[in-house]
Amino acid sequence: MKILANRMDLGFQKHQTEYEEAALRVLRSGWYILGKELQTFEEEFASYNATRSGEAEAVPFCCTGMTKSCDDTKVYSAGLASGLDALWIGIRMLGIGQGDEVIVQGNTYIASVMGITMNGATPIFVEPDENSQIDIDAIESSITDKTKAVMVVHLYGQVTDMTRVVEICKKHGLYLIEDCAQAHGAMWKGQKVGTFGDVGCFSFYPTKNMGAFGDAGAVIAHDPKFIDDIKTYRNYGSHKHYYNKVVGANSRLDEMQAALLKVRLKYMDEITNERRELAARYTSKIDNPKIITPVEVDNSYAVWHQYVIRCKNRDELIDYLNEKDIGSIIHYPVPPHLQEAYAYLGHHEGEYPITEEYANEVLSIPMYNGMTQEEQDYVIDALNNF
Repeated sequence: MKILANRMDLGFQKHQTEYEEAALRVLRSGWYILGKELQTFEEEFASYNATRSGEAEAVPFCCTGMTKSCDDTKVYSAGLASGLDALWIGIRMLGIGQGDEVIVQGNTYIASVMGITMNGATPIFVEPDENSQIDIDAIESSITDKTKAVMVVHLYGQVTDMTRVVEICKKHGLYLIEDCAQAHGAMWKGQKVGTFGDVGCFSFYPTKNMGAFGDAGAVIAHDPKFIDDIKTYRNYGSHKHYYNKVVGANSRLDEMQAALLKVRLKYMDEITNERRELAARYTSKIDNPKIITPVEVDNSYAVWHQYVIRCKNRDELIDYLNEKDIGSIIHYPVPPHLQEAYAYLGHHEGEYPITEEYANEVLSIPMYNGMTQEEQDYVIDALNNF
């Protein structure tokens, strides 16, 4: 039996007719940029993220660093060309730039850090906790007079304790940025991630739980003016055709991706429930002292973008799985502070030992919608016999 680490075709096949109808609708419309498909997607995505579960706590978590037209009962959205654009443009619209510092966890994907450095700001790395999320206890000791924001990355579709992070940001007057690239629909105490701070940044890269059929991204916020400013910036800084308020960028979520994402959005609860069932089955059945399985912390609702185990003998495990035709992926083998691209920051090996330990141990095992019980049993048996 051959099992890939991820499958994107199965999600398309399950709702193939709807996807094809959406694509044809766009092709026949004659309007392919900044049209009705994007407008309705932005409205629907905003509404989706504004929805809270019945157990949600009535806590005003919004706009920790801003004093603008903010209402935490409302969410607004702007579609962008990619998740990276969501990060760097979102950060730029907060006014963060040269000389500023942004605190971020060391074990994230490099795009999180690029969103900071593309604006001329400096990433201040902190270690992850035992669940691969930012170590909240390490945040306050990293704050300086140059600190402007804390970026929380809900890595692997798990969730950070946002109650504590919000308290820290409010106490120190810091912006709160949420990187939700892997956490569409994840919740903390019944409230969706991305809605706790000043800006929530999303990627719709095809492998994501809410994947498009190409590059795509979005930001959400409680402040409508902030979102309007991003919509201006994404379109060459133009608020009106051929009239430019600022020097902006070309980062527009196109009509085709918006239409296809609307189909995916309809089924997000179904997609999430299936992944949660797969994760629960892995957790209950993987039984090998050499393997550490991830944990869903209390008060969180994880969406399991990846099911990431840890193993001291990871390279040996990868070879073993390859022999059994079981795919796996390392998320991520080289942490940002050791990447050649960030050599200028002056970090060195051993500076962040937990981050580096995780980089040497983490392994994402097969996790995709449409995975059969037979396929999952095959993976579980292999892991238990390693």
